[in-house]
Amino acid sequence: MISGVIPALAALFNYKQIDVVLKVFVLYLLISFCFDIGFWLAQQNGTRNDMPGVHAYIAVSLALFTGIYYLLFIKIALKKAIIALSAITSGLIIYDAFKIWVFPSISNTALSIFLIICSLIYFYQLLSRQEFIYIEKQGLFWINAGVLFYSAVNIFFFMIIGQLPKAMQSNVFMIHSSTNIIANILFTIGLLCQPQKTT
Repeated sequence: MISGVIPALAALFNYKQIDVVLKVFVLYLLISFCFDIGFWLAQQNGTRNDMPGVHAYIAVSLALFTGIYYLLFIKIALKKAIIALSAITSGLIIYDAFKIWVFPSISNTALSIFLIICSLIYFYQLLSRQEFIYIEKQGLFWINAGVLFYSAVNIFFFMIIGQLPKAMQSNVFMIHSSTNIIANILFTIGLLCQPQKTT
């Protein structure tokens, strides 16, 4: 949870330099941090089941990332494809929400697949551009890398968490927390990058 403060501070420091897409991403970071605080407070107050909040977080994440990648994709066909893919993912999230008190394994897995596909398409778009750019100086390169890393590593965790004994789940959550920290570091790098001119 604490690692989420780092990209938020980076966004605050570099706010005048970031574009519309990054501002939507910053909104996602702030909402995500608020959810993290809420989950922590619920745990401190003895709440035994905060799964409705997890379901809500997944739905909000899908909506914001759909907006982010819709703005990022250049081709109209890709914009239409992301809307269709988002609609399918939304259907799975709604289906999974009928088990509101259970860990949303289907929803998390569907969101991870959605983010993996979107991030890979964006990497292809970024690498196939005609103009010359320093890719490592592009903030969205680092942010997209963080999204891909987090989703690709945790998708297996989301798939199997429901079948693991409770004694093993805490160990698996350590992997999830570690990937979250690394993703937040990548997000921070991206938010600190200065806008680059293309030639």
